Amino acid sequence: MKIQQLPLIITALVIMGFGNAACGQESAVQKFKKLEWLAGNWQRTNSKPGQSGYENWSKVSGTKLTGKGVTLKGKETVFVEQLELSIKGDDIFYTVVVTGEPKPIQFKLTAISKNAFVCENPEHDFPKKIAYTRNGNTAKAVVSGNGQTLNYEFTRQQQ
Repeated sequence: MKIQQLPLIITALVIMGFGNAACGQESAVQKFKKLEWLAGNWQRTNSKPGQSGYENWSKVSGTKLTGKGVTLKGKETVFVEQLELSIKGDDIFYTVVVTGEPKPIQFKLTAISKNAFVCENPEHDFPKKIAYTRNGNTAKAVVSGNGQTLNYEFTRQQQ
């Protein structure tokens, strides 16, 4: 290769890079920014009678959100899960650690928009899919799989 060809090769690579961006291919970091609306305190609004629940999410960095989901019966905690959304390689994963379970469960992000996202793990028994949708200060999380669906409705709490 002649030294005079180098600027042409660099120019071609730059144009190809911009071409990929223009075609709508978002990086994991760009996609992750669409998840930042989740940060905050969310009170469950459709708990069973005598129960309450919440999810609290915090932005740790530009590539990681951590959360905690809690279900209470009266004042007694009956269920706790540690939650995380993070970038691993070129993908985003929703990781759940449930008290009493031996290992974290990972769900890969499969769809995302400004106000919604879907994460899936077809190998897991239940759920196989977790989907969140936001509408202003309300959000809905739907966990589903094997013909079963659970809906969790939340309202954002003021800080």
